Amino acid sequence: MSAPLEPGEQVLLIDQRDRTYLVMLEAGAVYHTHAGTLAHDHLIDRPEGTRVLTSRGMVLTAFRPRFADYVLKMPRGAQVVYPKDLGPIVVYADVFPGARVLEAGTGSGALTIALCRAVGEQGRVVSYDVRPEHRDRAITNVEGFFGKLPDRLELREGDVAEAGAGPDRFDRLVLDVPEPWGPLEAVRPALEPGAVLCAYLPTTGQLQQLVLALPAAGFVHLETFEVLKRSWHVTERSVRPDHRMVGHTGFLTVARVVQPG
Repeated sequence: MSAPLEPGEQVLLIDQRDRTYLVMLEAGAVYHTHAGTLAHDHLIDRPEGTRVLTSRGMVLTAFRPRFADYVLKMPRGAQVVYPKDLGPIVVYADVFPGARVLEAGTGSGALTIALCRAVGEQGRVVSYDVRPEHRDRAITNVEGFFGKLPDRLELREGDVAEAGAGPDRFDRLVLDVPEPWGPLEAVRPALEPGAVLCAYLPTTGQLQQLVLALPAAGFVHLETFEVLKRSWHVTERSVRPDHRMVGHTGFLTVARVVQPG
């Protein structure tokens, strides 16, 4: 992190109004903005926090993007899981270094990246998606974040129910699919006793159907909640909530696997 900015890595440019722009550095390239141009060479070999001027005098500050910045700016096919939900999913699903995680609904790859970071070098993430275009998009986004596909990640095209018939065993099950109750019975043989399930759903109808299906499929200790994010405006003269907030995006349901019998 202390190294100078290099060609081939992404930088987050922040202007004087706190607007952000994600740029991939390339030697000799030029970034075009509404307020002039900026040569990438003005940033290459410079430290994070460097301030530069565009050709028309706009000040830009360069940092390496945080994961949250990357998620909100990366190309997407399927709707991404927002940063405000990614953290609680990792924490409440108890995804730990060395964990073996089975994911369904790779989508654009935001949650997949979060899981890969959480399991560390010794863990494993196997992610399924039924749509090949989603898998292709996820590959691009994962490679854009890590620089390559991590060895601990396997992206599979198909139904997550297939995992229940294979030899792999998993500690955690994370579902971001429209009908997560469907594969529960099929996947359960691949889950270790006490494994944690975390499902992400946008609507109350889907939520209700999942929660009612979980006990019959061998899951207990259910908990359902949503996360709301309200930012605040802080100045010398006033402190107040912002007029807008990130409200409902999805419900999280967490449960534990019961030992058969």
